[in-house]
This record gives sequence, C-alpha cells and structure tokens, in this order.
Amino acid sequence: MKKIILLSFLIAAAISLHAQQTYSNPLAVDLADPYVLHVKGDKYYMYGTGGARNGFAAYSSTDLVNWKNEGQVYFHDNKNGWSDPKAAWDGAYWAPEVYAINGKYYMFYSAQWKDNPTKEAENFRIGVAVADKPTGPFIDLNNKPIFDPGYPIIDANVLFDTNGKVYLYYSRCCYKHPVQSEIATWAKSKGWFNEIEESWVYGVALKPDFSGTIGEPVLLLRPPVSMKDKQAEWESRSVTSKEVNRRWTEGSTIFKKGNAYYMMYSANYFGGKNYAVGYATGKSPLGPFKKAANNPVLQKNVEQGGVVTGTGHNSITYSPDGKEMLCVYHGRTLKTGDKRVVFVDRMKILPDGKLVVEGPKTAAQQLPSGVK
Repeated sequence: MKKIILLSFLIAAAISLHAQQTYSNPLAVDLADPYVLHVKGDKYYMYGTGGARNGFAAYSSTDLVNWKNEGQVYFHDNKNGWSDPKAAWDGAYWAPEVYAINGKYYMFYSAQWKDNPTKEAENFRIGVAVADKPTGPFIDLNNKPIFDPGYPIIDANVLFDTNGKVYLYYSRCCYKHPVQSEIATWAKSKGWFNEIEESWVYGVALKPDFSGTIGEPVLLLRPPVSMKDKQAEWESRSVTSKEVNRRWTEGSTIFKKGNAYYMMYSANYFGGKNYAVGYATGKSPLGPFKKAANNPVLQKNVEQGGVVTGTGHNSITYSPDGKEMLCVYHGRTLKTGDKRVVFVDRMKILPDGKLVVEGPKTAAQQLPSGVK
C-alpha cells in the first residue's frame, strides 16, 4: 500500500512539474491588439484594446504566460484629454503601445478626436501620454493628437532607430478611401460591391519630444493593385469571401535585425476569420519595403483541423533570457467565439532572412526560455 501511495505521489508531482514547465494558448487575457513592454529588471507589461472603459488597462507578468490585471492605467478625462468617449465605438480607444524612454513611459494610442466639425463617423487620430510607471497613470502630453494628416488614422507603432532618430508608423483608415484595383473591378462585376475601400500603412519622422512630426508621411504598404500579385489572394479574402467591401493594411510593427528593417502587418477584416499577418523588409525606416514571398506567416488553421481564426495585430517581445523571439497577437478559437484573446508563439529569423512564426498553436509548449 505504501508503494502504491508513493507511486501515486510521484506521478502527481511529475504531472504538476510538467504543467509548470508548459503553457497553452490562448492565454487568460481578454485583450485585442496586444502590445508587450519588457522593463529591464522588472516585469513584462501588456496593453491592448479592451479591458477598460474609455481608456486602457495594463497587465503584468514575469513569465509571459501568467498575467496579473493591474487595472485601468489611462483615463480619457485626464487634464489634457483630447478624445470623445461618446463618439462611435465608445470613443475607439484602440491599440496602445508603451515605450520606456529615459525613466518615463510613453503610451501611443488611437481614439476618436473630439474636434469633429464635419461629424465624421471615423475621426480617429493618434495621441501620446506619459507616466512615471508602466502602470500609470498616463497623462496626455498635449490636449490634441500628435498631428492631423487630414484623414482618420489608427495603430501607432514607433521605431527608435540606432542613429537616434524616431519614426511613427500608422494606418490610414479605409473610411471614405475607395481605391481602384483589379479586385475592386472584379468585385463590382460580380455585383458584390460598388467600390472597395482600403487602409494603407504610412511612416513619418517624429520630433524627439513627440510633440509633432517632421516632414511628410511616406506611403509604405498597401493592398495589391493587380490580381496577379502573389499577395493579392491572402490580402483580399475579406472581399473575395463577400465579407465586406474593404481591404486592410494595418497593425504594423517594425523592428531591425542586422541591416534589415522588418515590418509585420495585418490584412483583412479584424472582426472576421480571415485576419492574418504578413511582413515586408526594407533597408531604411521609411522604405521602400518589399513584401515577403512566404506571406502570410500567421493565419487561421481551421482548414488544417485546428480551432484558431482571426489571427492578427501582433507585437514582438523576447524571452526573459533574450534568446527567443516571441510573437504576441490576438485570435479567436471555436471555444472563445467572437471574443479576441491573446496568443504567444515563438518566431524566428532564419539565416536567409526569412521570418517564420511558429503558430497559431493551442497544444502545450515549453515556457519561454529563461523563465524561473
């Protein structure tokens, strides 16, 4: 009997130890557009769309798997608030990203601008707020957006280049932006849609104090014009499936590896199953960028027997020991339904420069390297 009890104890201990060494997607975090900041000597902090009313929440973790809700860290009605919480989509507080600079924390985010004389339904702009801690409270630097390009913009992403220059990337929204293309002509001939609106990714230099931009924005990425373009099939699925009359290029995230700049981006309807991620490479922060032949690098897997759809709007972080590159993104599963939840999967840059994301995975996998 003692041997049986001892054996049962050892089996239970082994199962417990195995559970502590692995994790499974999706994580227990109800956010979309997840962005992870790793504060050296501290923790990981995650920000995203959702989890707060008229603002943003933060989560903290030591292992990238188990996350603690730190509560709301940005409120629209701070002393310099410029947004309109009563506008469509409850003010559209979307896609925050936080950067640690000289002991301060800067949050770039999208929201509906209250300066809206023509009453546009989509009046999104990008602002920046600052805090002394990654858990806030974040206060807007100015009582207005960083800049006004004359059209709605979302999905801010910032590059602090090795030469000290700073660049802001954003997506011009599809709103009132119909574009001529072979896909648009084809869809109209089918009687599906009269026009196809598109969102495009731009980049522009930022002033060092984030008070505005320098020079004119540069168009970096857009959906393919020709149906013969190898990217056209996967980037047009929202149209070809009759889902919606829009093609997106959004959720960009840029990083430098060696001498190359990698820009990951999401395409298709963010609320649908076809949302997917590709990437492009360039030799300078403002391009030109060339889309990769192995796109998309992250997409639904239900056709292969999986349970994941709607994978997109990713950020990039590294394991605690810095040895593994990780892709943090949102997606849906058959179990979670329409709710967007967070996934963390490994990614790598191969010797030939090809970017590969090892996901979406829902099976148990090892914790990120260096987790104690």
